[in-house]
Amino acid sequence: MTFSQKNNSEKFGFIGYLIIAIFILLALRLWQLQILQGKEYRRLSEANRLRIVNTPAPRGIIFDRNGIPLVENSPYFFASVIPDEFDETKIHLFSKVLNIPEEEIIEKVKKSSNSPFIPVKLKAGINFNEIAFLEARKSDLPGLIIEVEISRNYLYKDSVSHIIGYLGRLTPTQIKDPAYKDIPADIFIGQWGVEKLFDKKLRGSPGKRIIEVNALGKEIRLLQEISPVKGEDITLSIDINFQKASEKAFGEKVGALVALKPDTGEILSLVSNPRFDPNLFTKGMTSEQWLAISNDKRNPLLNRTIQSQYPPGSIFKIVTAVAGLQERLISPDLKIDCRGEIKYGSQKFGCWKSGGHGIVSLHRAIVESCDIYFYEVGRRLGIDRLANYARSFGLGEKTGVAIAREKSGVIPDTQWKINNKKQQWYLGDTFNAAIGQGYVALTPLQAAMMISTFANGGTLYKPTLIRDDQPVASGKVNMDKETFNIVKNGLVGVVNEPGGTGISARSYYKIAGKTGTAQVIANRSRLKYLPEKYQDHAWFVAFAPAEKPEIALSVIVEHGGHGGGTAAPIARTAIEEYMKIIHPPAVIQHNEDKENNEDIQTTP
Repeated sequence: MTFSQKNNSEKFGFIGYLIIAIFILLALRLWQLQILQGKEYRRLSEANRLRIVNTPAPRGIIFDRNGIPLVENSPYFFASVIPDEFDETKIHLFSKVLNIPEEEIIEKVKKSSNSPFIPVKLKAGINFNEIAFLEARKSDLPGLIIEVEISRNYLYKDSVSHIIGYLGRLTPTQIKDPAYKDIPADIFIGQWGVEKLFDKKLRGSPGKRIIEVNALGKEIRLLQEISPVKGEDITLSIDINFQKASEKAFGEKVGALVALKPDTGEILSLVSNPRFDPNLFTKGMTSEQWLAISNDKRNPLLNRTIQSQYPPGSIFKIVTAVAGLQERLISPDLKIDCRGEIKYGSQKFGCWKSGGHGIVSLHRAIVESCDIYFYEVGRRLGIDRLANYARSFGLGEKTGVAIAREKSGVIPDTQWKINNKKQQWYLGDTFNAAIGQGYVALTPLQAAMMISTFANGGTLYKPTLIRDDQPVASGKVNMDKETFNIVKNGLVGVVNEPGGTGISARSYYKIAGKTGTAQVIANRSRLKYLPEKYQDHAWFVAFAPAEKPEIALSVIVEHGGHGGGTAAPIARTAIEEYMKIIHPPAVIQHNEDKENNEDIQTTP
C-alpha cells in the first residue's frame, strides 16, 4: 500500500468514527428528550396548544326568613392578556384601548406567574359596552381575552348592609395568611358580615374549560369542561320587610335596633344607623365615595348592634327588680320615700325627678322609673349578687353573633374593679350599677337578649341569624312565676298606665317595656350649654303582646335624650309593623280597652 492509499484509508476511518460518534450523541440526546424529559416537553407542547380557562362558581344566594332573595349573583368582567401571545410592539394600542398607562401594562405582564399561558388581568370591572368594543378589536390585540368572575348585587342596597356585609379581593394580609392559601388571589370572597361568616359554604367550587388554540391563539375547539359547583344557599332569620320598616322608623337618627323572637332567639331585625351601600365595596368606588364614608363622623361602617357598648340606664332596673324579688330582699309592698336624692358620705345620688316621687312601691318604682327605690334594692343585694343575675340574662359576655368584632359589654363586681381599676368596690358604685350607670355597659344585642329572656319567662337563647336553626338554650334565669308576673305588670304599666315613662310606646297592641336614659357625662351642671355629643343616650326595651310575646326588641338613640321621648316611639312603630306582617290587618284583633279614652299624664 502506497503512502497516499494509507493516508486516505486513515482519513475515511476517522470520518467513520466521527459519524458513529455523532449518531451516538444524537441517540443519547433523543433518549434524553424522549425518555428522561419526555413528560415535561409533552406538557409544554400541550400547554402551547391548550388554554385553561377557569369557570367561576355561582355563589350561594342569601334569603330572608320568607324566602325573599337579598342578593343576586352578577358577572364581573376583566380584560386580560396571555403573556405568551402578547405582542409588545402593540403596547400603544393596548394602552389606548384599555385606557391604561403603557408602563402599568408592562409591569403587570412582567410580574405574572412563571407560566406564559396563564392570563394576566389588566383591567377589572369593564362594562358591556367596553366588552363589545374590545371584542371588535381582538384581532389587533394578540393575547387579549375577556374573563368573568362572579360578584354580587345587593338588592336592598344599604338595608341589611351591617348583616350581609360585602365581597372583596384578598387583602395583602390575607394573602400571607395560611388560612387563605387555597383561595386564588383574584376571586371575590366574603370580607364582612354573613358573606364572611359563611364564605366557605357560599363560595362553591370553580370549574374549568380546556380549549385547543392554534399558533395565533385562536380558539379551535373545546376539549374538556369541568362544571363549577354552586355554593349553598342560606336562609336568614331576618324579615326584610320588617327590617325596612324598622329602618324607616329610625329615620336619620344615629343608633341601633335589635328585634328577637323570644321563643327561639332568632334575630328578626338588626338595624345600625347610619348605614352604607355594600355594592360600592364589591363593584369598586371612587376616591370621593371612599372619603365620604371614611370621613363621616357618624361612622356608618360601625355595626352599633354588637360593636358599640353603652351604659344601659334604667332598662337595667329589670335585672335589679328580678334579683331583689327572687332573693326575697324586697317585696311588692316595700315602700320607699323618694325625695329626689340620697346622701352617701360626701356624695349625693339623685333621682331623675328632682322633686322626688314621694312614697312608692315596687310597681310604681318600675312604672315611673324611680332611681331612689332601686338604689335601696341595690344596697340590699350587693354588687356580686346583682352581677350574677345580670350574667344569667346573658350580659357581660359576647353573644357569638360573629358578623363583626363583637364587644362583650361590662358587668362589674368587686373582683372586676380590683382587676381593672386597682380599687376596692364602694356602696356608691353599687348605687350606680343598680340603675344601669357607672361601669355597667351593654351592646344593643345584649339589651335585646335581656328583655327577650325576661319575656319568655327566663330561658336564655343563643341569638342566631339563621332561620329554623335549632334553638340553643344557653342558660336559665333564677326567676319564679310570681317574680315574673310582678315585674311584667310593672313593665306593662310603664307603657299603659298614667305616669308611665314609656307612655309614648302605647299601642292597640299591649306592649310591655322599660325606658332608659343613659348619662354620657356625670357633671353636666357645670356646662351652661350641653353639646350634642354630651347629651344622654335614649333607651327603650319592650316585648309584645304582653300576654304572649311574639317579639322582643331594644332601641337606642345616641344622644337622643330621654328614652320615653325618643326611643319608645321607634319601638312602638316597629312592633306595630311587625305585628301587621305576621297578622295581616284583616285578622287583627285590636286591643281597644277602656283606657284608650282616658286623659293620660306623661312624664319624661
